[in-house]
Amino acid sequence: MRGLTIPDRSSAQASSGALAAASAFFIWGTVPLYWKQMTAVSAPELIAHRIVWSLVFLLGVTAGQRNFAALRPGLATPRAFGLNLLAGVLLTLNWGVYVWAVNAGHVIETSLGYFLVPLINVAVGALVLHEKLRPAQWTAIGLAGAGVALLLLRVGHIPWIALSLACTWTSYGLLKKKSALGSLAGLTVETLQLFPFAAAALLWWHFDGTGALGRIDGRTQTFVLSAGVVTAVPLVLFAYGARRIRLTSLGLLQYIAPSVQFVIGLFVYHEPFDTARLQAFGLIWIGLVVYTADAFWAQRNFLQKTAGA
Repeated sequence: MRGLTIPDRSSAQASSGALAAASAFFIWGTVPLYWKQMTAVSAPELIAHRIVWSLVFLLGVTAGQRNFAALRPGLATPRAFGLNLLAGVLLTLNWGVYVWAVNAGHVIETSLGYFLVPLINVAVGALVLHEKLRPAQWTAIGLAGAGVALLLLRVGHIPWIALSLACTWTSYGLLKKKSALGSLAGLTVETLQLFPFAAAALLWWHFDGTGALGRIDGRTQTFVLSAGVVTAVPLVLFAYGARRIRLTSLGLLQYIAPSVQFVIGLFVYHEPFDTARLQAFGLIWIGLVVYTADAFWAQRNFLQKTAGA
């Protein structure tokens, strides 16, 4: 029909992918509101519940897709088994620090951890993978390091929560690069391996009389039992989006999560944010701007060279 424009399929896929990825990061940004509903439950018990109910949800999704064969490569060899188990342990440590920090009133510092992730990724690429960094990338890392140092000098403590979150997440991502599994199958294998430990801990706490289920109000129990959905839904959205948009676009969207966390910590929970913290965060944010601009510039040059080849 004249005058009717048929949308390009790849453009439609990119749009849906960007929406899915942005939704995933937004959900990840708002999860402090979720974990705050369960301050009556200890962080280790919450993580054990998260593992158990995530596995239930993930196995349900895998069964719905009839794709159990996708899990086999993660368990087929001792090396694959060990890599996924180590990845699962790192993810559990990341979850544990995050949940404890949120419920202890450190939401702003958790946001700092995830702001630092892309810069620590670049630093690990240089130190571990021996990747050659561009001057702008070194500048970004230097600014982030200055921000952390300023927190130490002006606030008087090392931001260990932020550094723990950034380092465990970066290490987890490094192991995932060596995995043959997709994100959904990988998380399923990791939670499957950790399930016996989590289930044993929950049973111990229950019969010891210190477990939460059956001893807390029904509203909190509902939140605890929904941990699997809260964990897996944004992951599914992220996996859908990551396959459909460029890596640079995905890198920009990832700032949604820590930005939302920062806003929640500052304006919802009124956590302290004095001039010293503002200056430290400012240095790290400037580093992220430099890093992001450099990434887009490098991507643009690469596409121009590819088009001219």
